[in-house]
Amino acid sequence: MPSAQINGVTLHYQVAGRGDPVVLVMGRGAGGRAWHLHQVPALTAAGYRVVTFDNRGIPPSGECPGGFTIDDMVADTAGLVEHLGLGPCRIVGTSLGAYVVQELMLARPELVRQGVLMATRGRTDTLRAAAADAERALHDSGVTLPPAYAAWVRALRNLSPATLEDEQSVQDWLELFAFSPEAGGPGARAQSDITVPDGRLAAYRAIDVPCLVVGFADDLVLPPRLGREVAAAIPSAVYREIKDCGHYGYLERPDEVNRALLEFFRGPGPSADPEVELG
Repeated sequence: MPSAQINGVTLHYQVAGRGDPVVLVMGRGAGGRAWHLHQVPALTAAGYRVVTFDNRGIPPSGECPGGFTIDDMVADTAGLVEHLGLGPCRIVGTSLGAYVVQELMLARPELVRQGVLMATRGRTDTLRAAAADAERALHDSGVTLPPAYAAWVRALRNLSPATLEDEQSVQDWLELFAFSPEAGGPGARAQSDITVPDGRLAAYRAIDVPCLVVGFADDLVLPPRLGREVAAAIPSAVYREIKDCGHYGYLERPDEVNRALLEFFRGPGPSADPEVELG
């Protein structure tokens, strides 16, 4: 995997395919390889060149255990786009990655041709603040959850009832989670300190980059109502909601997610009605 010194940090990245570039920005505690299960194959098959990378905090990129800010992560993404000579390009983010893309469209709009924001938010409400506090407290306590218990909690938090009620599907997910646990090192702990401050929804009214906001209907981590707020704040945004998936919608319902991405990239069509629900 190639790497580059960007914004004072080593970032590891991968490039697949040929054509117009698309940069995929992963969420908290996960590496860029998660995109390679479904999104990278679909995008490269459609003729795009796809760049994925491990955000700072996630090895083998620099962990930066001393902490960092959303501005650092935005500068990382901008720096990688410039290092690879990609801008302006399409940039897709999920969860924390979507927050990075939102702020990038404000700070460096000349680098972004289209932005896609999946499972996003523009503020930190009481429950999201409590969840972040709880996760930081668990990490700082030094307690390590047994893998089977951690997998069960992860499934409940990130998957939809449709998946959880399917015996074979949920067994497959539990085995995957037990085999591939979430990152728990100092960099992941530093990522958990990044929250969305008050006032960002108002700031997003200044974004004029074409945007697609995707909500996952059964998302407990970042419910779709929070994504709708972001879409309403950005004048150029359209909103889509995908049924029967939770926070891991890009993995749980990849065909619907990929279809939404490709339709947006190609431009408006009959499915551009913001009330359309995919799935």
